[in-house]
Amino acid sequence: MTEEQGVQFDAREHQHLRYNPLRDSWVLVSAHRMKRPWAGQVEKPPEEHIPRYDRRNPLCPGNTRANGEENPDYESTFVFENDFPALQPDAPDPGSDQHPLFQSKAARGICKVMCFHPWSDVTLPLMKKEELVRVIDKWADLVEELGATYPWVQIFENKGAMMGCSNPHPHCQVWASNFLPNEPALSDRCQRVYYEKHGEPLLLEYARQEAEKKERVVVESSDWLAVVPYWATWPYQTLLLPRRHVLRINDLTTEEREGLADIMKRLLTKYDNLFEVSFPYSMGWHGAPTGPHLKENNSYWHLHAHYYPPLLRSATVKKFMVGYEMLAQEQRDLTPEQLRQGEKCTGKQESKLRIDPIVSFCAMLRPDNLFDSLLL
Repeated sequence: MTEEQGVQFDAREHQHLRYNPLRDSWVLVSAHRMKRPWAGQVEKPPEEHIPRYDRRNPLCPGNTRANGEENPDYESTFVFENDFPALQPDAPDPGSDQHPLFQSKAARGICKVMCFHPWSDVTLPLMKKEELVRVIDKWADLVEELGATYPWVQIFENKGAMMGCSNPHPHCQVWASNFLPNEPALSDRCQRVYYEKHGEPLLLEYARQEAEKKERVVVESSDWLAVVPYWATWPYQTLLLPRRHVLRINDLTTEEREGLADIMKRLLTKYDNLFEVSFPYSMGWHGAPTGPHLKENNSYWHLHAHYYPPLLRSATVKKFMVGYEMLAQEQRDLTPEQLRQGEKCTGKQESKLRIDPIVSFCAMLRPDNLFDSLLL
């Protein structure tokens, strides 16, 4: 209904569409649906007692992996080639004589695993700032190294069994490919089109706008900004952006890397404190393409990280991307503004899952406050 019909639009009560400029797509927002009772699947809570060292864990220092190789007694980060890679550098070409409905192309690359820390019972928010800086430095080194050859280097972390992570040891993966994958290819096109039309990078302008509005900001510093994006699909989704125009993670200055370690620790601590669990998520970095694209003008790109947590109402209730989301379009039950407001409650700066139970209760029961528990 419209204002002329006597009802004024309220984003917290009325369904509406929001545009995602990074994907050239629309998200259906239906905030009123959070009022419905939940009788669906309840997940198993995350494992609480993880041993610091497990002789059976192939990622621990000194242990032997599936291919028979022995890990060194590493004390910081440790990188090795994935024992079961999705991409290999010497795969044969399927050829070009193909029907237009049955096309295939060569896919080559390399997959690496990177352990963040020698201890299995720590996660990024529990690490010291200097340890996080070493993780960021290694990410930058890998983009520099692999990006010299491959067009795309994808850094990503799947945290928690709920996100399909089969090993609790703190680690991420780095896949480099001879092709631009679907998501970055779409983002590349959208950012290019925006730049050609408006004359400045899409995400640089977006960061400025969000910093001014303050409606969806979760944490910020002089160099970094983390927001619940206006077009967010996942309930507690966040977008992490540098304030300076930066193309790739290896372009960050020493000060920006230290600032990134600080903002990551603050953001991930807020996640942990929200439902008093080690918060599951999938995250990854997107920066300008590499390899042959290094010689091109990529000024329309802006470095950013996506965080996609699955949790919806509590530590054991997650959002499912099924039905309408699979067959029609993305849909969410809360506005990003409501979730960002829900973050204000905790204010805790240290993780190990410390949270005021009253705050936790209010965060779970009041959809208009769901993300205030993350804001300092």
